[in-house]
Amino acid sequence: MASLHSSLLLPPNLLSLTTPSSSPTHILFNLRSSTTHLRPLFTTRRRFRRPFAVAEQATVTEAARRLYVGNIPRTVNNDELAKIVQEHGVVEKAEVMYDKYSGRSRRFAFVTMKTVEDANAVIEKLNGTEIGGREIKVNVTEKPLSGSDLPSFQAEESQFIDSPHKVYVGNLAKTVTTDTLKKFFSEKGKVLSAKVSRVPGTSKSSGYGFVTFSSEEDVEAAISSLNNSSLEGQKIRVNKA
Repeated sequence: MASLHSSLLLPPNLLSLTTPSSSPTHILFNLRSSTTHLRPLFTTRRRFRRPFAVAEQATVTEAARRLYVGNIPRTVNNDELAKIVQEHGVVEKAEVMYDKYSGRSRRFAFVTMKTVEDANAVIEKLNGTEIGGREIKVNVTEKPLSGSDLPSFQAEESQFIDSPHKVYVGNLAKTVTTDTLKKFFSEKGKVLSAKVSRVPGTSKSSGYGFVTFSSEEDVEAAISSLNNSSLEGQKIRVNKA
C-alpha cells in the first residue's frame, strides 16, 4: 500500500507519496486549496542492483583459478610445490593434501593462482611433466555446479566413511562414479565407503578417488589384486592413502 506523507523539508503545499515495491517510486504532488486533485510535479525511482550475476561470475572465476595437481611425490610440501608452480604464474595458495591418520601426503594438491591466465599457463607448462620421477596431472574446471547438482554432491561427500585402512585410486576414467568404484572394490574385500573426488565447486571428476576398508588385510588384497587393473577402459593405480 502506498504511503502519503508531508515533510518538514517540503513547502506546505507539497506532499510526497511512496509506493512499496522492489523498486520504490517516489512522487511529489502539488496540493492546491482550490481542488481536491493532486498534481504530480515529478517522479523518482530508486534502482537496486542485483548481486546475483556478480556473485556467479566470481564463483566461475575462482573455480577457473584453482588447479588440481595430482600424482606428486610424497616428499613435496606446500612451499616446494609453490616454488615449482610460481615459475609460470603468481601463486596465491598451494596446499598439499595429507591423510589425517598417517600424516602422509596423499600425492595430490590444490594450487590457487592469481588470475585465470596464470592458471591456464600452469596447465600448459606443467601438465604431463615430471616431478621427482612422477608424471603429474594438472587440470581445472571452469564450470561451477548448478544449484540442483550441489546438494547431491554435498551428500555424497558427507556420507563418506573415513578409516585408517584406505587406498588411493588414481587414473580414474571421467565416467567412474562413487557407486561404480565401491562395487568394483567390494569384490576384493569388505568396503566401508568410497568416493570419487571432484574439482572443487564443480561436477567434474578429478580423476582419482578413495576407498576405505574394515581391515589392513583388505587394503593389501585390494592393492595386490587391483593395481594396474582396468576400470571402464583405463588402467587404475591403487596404493595406500
